[in-house]
This record gives sequence, structure tokens and C-alpha cells, in this order.
Amino acid sequence: MLRFGLFGTGHWAIETHGKALHAHPEAELVGVWGRNPERAAALAERYGVPAFADVDALLDVCDAVAVALPPNIQADIAVRAAAAGRHLLLDKPLALTVADADRVVAAAEASGVASVIFFTQRFQPNVTAFLAATAAAGGWQHGRTTAFASIFHEGSPYGGSLWRREHGALWDIAPHALSIILPVLGRVTQVAAMDGPSGMVHLLFTHDGGATSSASLSLDAPREAMAREFVFYGENGVETVPVGENDAATAFGVAIDQLIEQVQAGTRDHRCDVRFGREVVGILAAAETARTESRTIPVPIP
Repeated sequence: MLRFGLFGTGHWAIETHGKALHAHPEAELVGVWGRNPERAAALAERYGVPAFADVDALLDVCDAVAVALPPNIQADIAVRAAAAGRHLLLDKPLALTVADADRVVAAAEASGVASVIFFTQRFQPNVTAFLAATAAAGGWQHGRTTAFASIFHEGSPYGGSLWRREHGALWDIAPHALSIILPVLGRVTQVAAMDGPSGMVHLLFTHDGGATSSASLSLDAPREAMAREFVFYGENGVETVPVGENDAATAFGVAIDQLIEQVQAGTRDHRCDVRFGREVVGILAAAETARTESRTIPVPIP
């Protein structure tokens, strides 16, 4: 049984992380920490565990952390947890700067802890099977992502998310797109970016081997225009990525499974570990520069 400390008290922490940890047969939720003590106490009461006022106190009683916090705060928690020898189950994006992502990777590698970053679709069995088969087929020349969502419609649980409002679709949705594109088309070598209306962002990537991909993303789409599609084009025709067949909490349960498998086997090579998370942050940072400076930016090899 792997003991988890849950860091975060928002909707994602409650309905995805907390729900999955509470239900998992090989995970024990041992406590909750949050920036809002009242919300931490309410979440802890919901799952019958104590609320902690101090980060290190919760780290002392757990074997692993599940973090559902804004990326800049997550990075600091992850570094402290790894330094304490606690395994990492984190959310995307890993951080908001390459420097912070590098700190997390360095801490995890120095301590030898296992790590998994929850890119939701990568823990959907039908999606991962599709990506494996598509990558094996090869011959792909282009990938296209359209992901138009909104956190501003009435009733959205993410409407009050300050980091999403500040950093927008590039940092919230592009990590999901990259988690689908990279396994099929390979490492991104350069990126261009252009802004559209209402916070929309358009990205164009070049990949190792010469393939290209594009992503059009929004967190403020009109309700009638909300859409999600991932498509690959190449020598084998056109392939559309299926929609994940499970809800987010079920997918998070798969992430818990895979972290536990790493811990038990002593392996540290998960396809969505902190090194992959750092690769994604590097691409996002390059895209941020590209949209600001209106030029194509090379992406350094991590």
C-alpha cells in the first residue's frame, strides 16, 4: 500500500485526484494540504483523513505526493517532496518556466524517486493503444489539433482559476496536444506561434525527421464552437485520435497504477515522467517567445 499526500483543494483535486486515490485498492490517502485551510479541512473531512497546515508535516507521513496545484506552486512542492524521497504524481504542465522544470527533474534524479505526470489522454487505454499503433505504422507527415474549450461559461469549475486566466490556452491546453503529438511525430525542433481572437493561440511545430504539426487552441471559445480533434496525415492516409473512453478520475487511477508499478519494480523510465514534462515545458516556453517576438524559435534538446 502506497501512502499518498494530496496537495490542492480545487475541483481537480476533489473530483479527480482525491476521488481516485480514495477508491484505489493499493493507495492510501493519508492527508490533505492546501493554501486555503478551510477548503483543506472540508476536503480532508470528505475523505476521512486529516488536514495538514504544514507541507513538511504531510511529507513526513506519506510515501508519494499527488499534486493538483497551479504549476508554479506544484514545482516547489515537487522539489521538496523529491528531496524528501517522496514519489511524484504530478499534473500538467510541470512548471511555468524551464528553470523550475529543470529543478524538479534534478531533484527527482538526485533522489531516485519515481514520477508520473498526469496528461489525461495518455492514461486512457483506447488512446494509448491508438498512439502506439499509429507511431508503429510510421510515415506521418503532419498532425493537426483543434481544441476550443471555455472556462468562462456559467458553471465551469475552472472559471476562477487565476493561472489559467493569466497563461491561457498555451499553458493549459497545449500540454494535452503535445502529449498526443510527440509520441507519433517525435521531438519538436522549432516552433512558430500567432495569437487569434479572444485568447486563441495558433502553433506550428517542426519535428525531428521533417514532419510538421499545428495546434489551434482556445480557453474562451463560443459555446457553439467548442470542439476537440486530433488528426494525423501521412503515407497511410488520415487517422483521427479517439476520444478517451473513461472519465478523468478513472484515468487518474491508471496513473496511480503506473506509479505504483514503478515503485515496486524499481524502474524510472515512465513515458510521462518529469523528463517528458520538462520537454513539454521547453516547447511551451519557446512558443511563448515565438508569439511575443513574431519569429520561429528553435527548441533546445533538454
